[in-house]
Amino acid sequence: MAKRLQARRLDGIDYNPWVEFIKLSSEDDIVNLGQGFPDFPPPAFAVEAFQHAVSGDFMLNQYTTAFVIIIEPFFDCYEPMTLMAGGRPVFVSLKPSPTRDGELDSCSDWQLDPVELASKFTSRTKALILNTPSNPLGKVFSRAELELVASLCQQHDVVCIADEVYQWLVYDGYQHVSIASLPGMWDRTLTIGSAGKTFSATGWKVGWVLGPGRLLKHLHTVHQNSIFHCPTQTQAAVAESFEREQLHFGQPSSYFVQFQQASQRSRDHVMRSLQSVGLRPIIPQGSYFLITDISELKSKMPDLPGATDEPYDSRFVKWMIKNKGLGAIPVSIFYSAPHRKHFDHYIRICFVKDESTLQAMDKKLQKWKDELGP
Repeated sequence: MAKRLQARRLDGIDYNPWVEFIKLSSEDDIVNLGQGFPDFPPPAFAVEAFQHAVSGDFMLNQYTTAFVIIIEPFFDCYEPMTLMAGGRPVFVSLKPSPTRDGELDSCSDWQLDPVELASKFTSRTKALILNTPSNPLGKVFSRAELELVASLCQQHDVVCIADEVYQWLVYDGYQHVSIASLPGMWDRTLTIGSAGKTFSATGWKVGWVLGPGRLLKHLHTVHQNSIFHCPTQTQAAVAESFEREQLHFGQPSSYFVQFQQASQRSRDHVMRSLQSVGLRPIIPQGSYFLITDISELKSKMPDLPGATDEPYDSRFVKWMIKNKGLGAIPVSIFYSAPHRKHFDHYIRICFVKDESTLQAMDKKLQKWKDELGP
């Protein structure tokens, strides 16, 4: 009876892979590079803003089937959220270029096939989800790529849901371009931001959406009939933090500048360390994350414990947590089920970590390197 009462659109999305990998990484001696949270506090000005918000009077009692194209790899909540809303996900994969001998691959080499992307649009397509800089790949979509997406959205009268929560974390001189800024796109784009990613306060769970009134009014309706409240103090703290940042914007004293520089140093540190044990990190252009190719190790130890139908990267991460004390996330969970087998030789690493975590990672990797021998 209980099974019959469950909506069919929910079939298969009750399993949450995060629970399994977080539990495995919870032992004391595990260096957890899997979850995307900084293990250092938010900047002092943001904490002070929160303290000010908590101690002040900030309205403490305030109450506050369409087809959807999803670009793979994608943050895994997009698919179940689409299904929960009664939509049908349609997937299109970024394709990596062939490996170049002696060089590290870059996420810029992962491209959309224009013909394939265009083929995904039909009269029933109502939305496209775009994540830039992306999680887990770290790709910053170029203006040319955004113009391709924008052209198809306008041609087919499709709304673009732009997840831009990592917009301030872009490396190596790349520039983040918001698709809403392109001609004809403001009126059909919802742009999502996150205070958690902006001010290293992922536990605050404060975000925002920018867009035209005709689209936002529907978000207001959903919000007021599902959430029923607002985190008033953290919202006030975020607003105060933005006011502070506006005074320093673009200057060396800017938190956005300092955090970006520190994150790029951490990224480079992690890439060097991963290479030391035979992993091939894909250079990210932005975000908290990089993915690394484990093909070389896969060829050396193909038989790992686990179910025969479990993707290799999932078995590899479990083995790495248990035997090497390092936590990560398998990249196959960021793909639709039919495509996972084609991308089961990558794992995701979060590099936005404290120096002590990076040093602990180095020790684990050095021990692993010693075990591998010359």
